[in-house]
Amino acid sequence: MSDENPRTTARPLRLNAFAMACVGHQAAGLWARPEDRSADYRTLRHWTDLARLLERGGFDALFLADVLGTYDVYGGSRDAAVRAAAQVPVNDPLGAVSAMAAVTETLGFGLTVTTTYEQPYSLARRLTTLDHLTDGRIAWNVVTGYLDSAARNLGFERQVAHDERYDVAEEYLEVCYKLWEGSWEDGAVVRDAARGVYADPAKVHDIGHHGKYFDVPGAFLCEPSPQRTPVIFQAGSSPRGQRFAARHAECVFIIAPTAAHARRTVDSLRAEVERAGRDPRSVQVYAGLTAVVRPGDAEAHALLADYRAHASREGALALFGGWTGVDLADLAPDAPLQHVSTDANTSALAAFTRDADRRWTVDDLARFVAVGGRGPVLAGSPATVADELESFAEEADVDGFNLMYATLPGTFADVVDHLVPELDRRGRTAARPAPGTTLRERLGSGNGPRLADSHTGSTHRR
Repeated sequence: MSDENPRTTARPLRLNAFAMACVGHQAAGLWARPEDRSADYRTLRHWTDLARLLERGGFDALFLADVLGTYDVYGGSRDAAVRAAAQVPVNDPLGAVSAMAAVTETLGFGLTVTTTYEQPYSLARRLTTLDHLTDGRIAWNVVTGYLDSAARNLGFERQVAHDERYDVAEEYLEVCYKLWEGSWEDGAVVRDAARGVYADPAKVHDIGHHGKYFDVPGAFLCEPSPQRTPVIFQAGSSPRGQRFAARHAECVFIIAPTAAHARRTVDSLRAEVERAGRDPRSVQVYAGLTAVVRPGDAEAHALLADYRAHASREGALALFGGWTGVDLADLAPDAPLQHVSTDANTSALAAFTRDADRRWTVDDLARFVAVGGRGPVLAGSPATVADELESFAEEADVDGFNLMYATLPGTFADVVDHLVPELDRRGRTAARPAPGTTLRERLGSGNGPRLADSHTGSTHRR
């Protein structure tokens, strides 16, 4: 009989760090703690230090969220969000990437950019530029937006209807694939100094796109980057969002309060991927959660209790209002949550109002969301948290985790210093890539650095 630890034969648990260019991301009000450095988000040192830490811990990527509006649903005002720094103020997520890439060699960068308020021609150039400057370590988290405040400030009378936003996104991706995959042939760049020819004009093509939402007739401005198309992430769990992911996503980010709820989302997603004609295992799924790790269980639980005691209830409900479009300000603390239809993030509300395992009240929700947002919080020693991660991954059938933080850099430093060595010991961490490895190669989601031949974007290659 072999005495091999059975865990060493299990698939690795992939890790991303989930953050945002703001003060308060998924932990409302904890920026006020003396050990927290979230307010340093305005400095390059904040981001380069974080990138070095994550690379030391073997993280696949820093996954950066973003919003283009304020959370102004709670109480009919943005005041609660402003007081608690609940994702406002917030900077552009792309600005610090070049600096982080300069101090790392293997860490990837997942960038959230909406298809509703950006032109594909200019965004494709920005992402390609970053893919060049990072040697192919860029992913794009494709989102469609969910805040009415963003729509109003970007020239819309109101937000585009939920499902139509995905219709726009479908055409948007088509334009980007044509630019990235089809405009410049593989042999277009010759760099022939003797002839004075940098690129062969015969191998650079107009894309000739004339659609319902976009007209992009010409050629792409950029020569092909290491990945051409960045790794495609997607984070929508609504039925329409899952159909979109089934066609386009290489990786999907989900967030759910329990592993059981996450499993229902994952099963539905994998079924959609199969209906789209792709291998359901070709899409990697990451679950969002927060891990509070200390050397011992008692210390970790005490720290989590202290976080919750000092978190902002108002800030938590402001976040929830923005995610769902539902104002809970006038409801009693013990009032049960009720499902309503909105054009915001529809899956965010359904996760709580349609939870078969428990009945949520406003107070339950505020306490839950205040630390870790809509995802679960695990607290304990390295062994305890590793056990819970393994259990969650098995029950939910996910490939890895987008780890969120309570405080910066403390939460991630504890994960790197305490949890990652325990996962290493169990054989549950992915192999560290060599410098120069693209993010797609690291994740194994494509054909080397390029999109997999089965991906819809590959049909636009010349």
